[in-house]
Amino acid sequence: MNGAPLRPLQKILVANRGEIACRILRTAGALGYRTVAVYSTADAHSPHVALADQAVCIGAPPAADSYLRIEGLLEAAARCGADTVHPGYGFLSERADFAQACLAAGLRFVGPSAASIEAMGNKALAKRRMLEAGVPCVPGYIGGLQDDAALLAEAAQIGFPLLVKAVAGGGGRGIRLVRAPAELPGALAAARREAQAAFGDGVLMLEKQIAPARHIEVQVFADRHGNVLHLGERDCTTQRRRQKVIEEAPSPFVDPTMRAAMGRDAVAAARAVGYLGAGTVEFIVDEQRRHYFLEMNTRLQVEHPVTECVTGLDLVEWQLRVAAGETLPLRQEDIDLRGHAIEARLYAEDPYQGFLPQTGRVDWWRPQRARQGGVRVDDGIVEGGTIAPYYDAMVAKLIAHGRTRDEAIRRLVRALEDAPLLGPATNARFLCDLLGDPAFVQAQLHTTTLDEWAEQGAALLQRPQPEEADWLIAAALLLQPAAGQAAAARPAGLAAFDLTLQCAARSRLLRAAVHPQHVELTLDGTSHRFELLGEDADGWRRVALDGVQRRVAALLQPEDDPDSVGGRAVVLAARGAALRFEEPSPYPRNLAAADPLRARAPVAGIVAQVLVQAGTHVAAGAQLVCVEAMKMETWVLAGTAGRVAAVHVAPGGAVAAQAVVVELEPVGLDSVGQDKAGLDAAGSDAVGHDAVRPAQGAADPAGSK
Repeated sequence: MNGAPLRPLQKILVANRGEIACRILRTAGALGYRTVAVYSTADAHSPHVALADQAVCIGAPPAADSYLRIEGLLEAAARCGADTVHPGYGFLSERADFAQACLAAGLRFVGPSAASIEAMGNKALAKRRMLEAGVPCVPGYIGGLQDDAALLAEAAQIGFPLLVKAVAGGGGRGIRLVRAPAELPGALAAARREAQAAFGDGVLMLEKQIAPARHIEVQVFADRHGNVLHLGERDCTTQRRRQKVIEEAPSPFVDPTMRAAMGRDAVAAARAVGYLGAGTVEFIVDEQRRHYFLEMNTRLQVEHPVTECVTGLDLVEWQLRVAAGETLPLRQEDIDLRGHAIEARLYAEDPYQGFLPQTGRVDWWRPQRARQGGVRVDDGIVEGGTIAPYYDAMVAKLIAHGRTRDEAIRRLVRALEDAPLLGPATNARFLCDLLGDPAFVQAQLHTTTLDEWAEQGAALLQRPQPEEADWLIAAALLLQPAAGQAAAARPAGLAAFDLTLQCAARSRLLRAAVHPQHVELTLDGTSHRFELLGEDADGWRRVALDGVQRRVAALLQPEDDPDSVGGRAVVLAARGAALRFEEPSPYPRNLAAADPLRARAPVAGIVAQVLVQAGTHVAAGAQLVCVEAMKMETWVLAGTAGRVAAVHVAPGGAVAAQAVVVELEPVGLDSVGQDKAGLDAAGSDAVGHDAVRPAQGAADPAGSK
């Protein structure tokens, strides 16, 4: 791979957004390079824009109009004089045409060649290359016959359960699990549709499902001088619907012999496609510790920080040095894994409402307290900013490194508690509970464990309830919002009064007496004393409850807050959860009751599908409209049987949260009954029975892992 000397890198354009753009910009700046950020109009005030030396707006918020628009990125590079493009992960990072377009424009692409990307981008072709290279692969079908009859015949030979997989793209998009022959036709149709929409390629392959299984990947690096090595493995088994939730390095399941074998096969995979730069070879591993090639991600991974923690290396620095033509700085025998690292992905989603994506203003985000003692926080959000529906739901990553796995777990749980995000709901409490679950602590999870727990209604997915101290602190903060300031919420001279609070569908009655320097509260017959001692520089309040001092993160919200359904409220961060306590107003708003005839969008997003039109008869629970937000497909269902009176949205259009998308009108039972046998797509199961499910790509901004 040696050739003419490469010209030095000077200015790097980062063709991405969010936490990975910030991550790359910091390392590039530290190495002395000038940097260029790109942004959509929705990201104009995002942190990555401020971090760069220059920034260029590349279009409207939808990724297709900005971050996926190759010509716009090349134009931005030309305007700023950039000579190098770093794609990050997701978006265009694994698009061979983008790598080729950069080369044609005279730009250095930080990543492998277009040929290598293309070789690994098609799963069927990649699998053929791996078999030729002697890398073990999962049994399946990768042939050219794509009609349903041929695929049904091949499936019968492979056996069930099996996976239907799109040959293009990544991140779990275009994948369906098929447990029985009767499920296959629907799975083929759904996978084709999703793959065609996401990648422009509806070709499918079949693979035998390995279950129970673990998902373990190996980080590889290659330079222009023929050197290829691996940096150990990462365990990505903790997944929800094939999307990674927690990753760690090294894997608690892998022993030295297995590590050497997987590393050897990963290096062979990279050599088979003439690889350059950072890549990840993903394996599925069975209970007998047999590993099978799954795919190769031809770019940096979301979870690369855990490898950095245990190796002490900066992988972005290595990427830039390789792009500049340098030799890898270490040999395989120099790679040493130290300690254990675990990463948790912080998502703007509600785990207790089917992981429904969340959008809106970030009211509180001050992660400085968490950044200590072996903890790293990679984020791309800022307090006062907005989480929009156009991109991935992941807003930050928290990574903990410890001498042992147990130490890393403890540090990560504390970090999640010390870095609350208030505003849109997040999965922070779910992550804390998951990290503390005995099955995770003992490394007994499989790739489908979280899905099985969801089907079983596990306690882990039940909305957390406030503890007694939470009720008391919330009540006191509502009554005494500033240190030394008596509350003005009650008439002067009122000795004591009753206070009702609501939280998490529960209601509690307290007796309160407000004094200039403290509040007396009685709950269930027990008296408590609360004092507000002051506020730290980072905004955490210092309080004392019954003589015990503690720090709390809380936000007071006035009666006119748009989220309020009654009176004043306080949002309290508690053990990773954001608990909203509200005092019902004596003059509550006259909110309209839920109307089953008016179907509303549960989230803001883009309309992906509309399955009905005016005049269509639907049954209760029929799918009406699919809204995609943060790569989560959310189906709006009919609240009752009826006839469609009006449809207010169209595919491709934007929709606001709670906007009415379909109006129904009641019809007689006979009318509905007559149409039941002939219900069109509105009553069919186009994508499965879930009202909410991922659009198979929640890991990275463009649907990659």
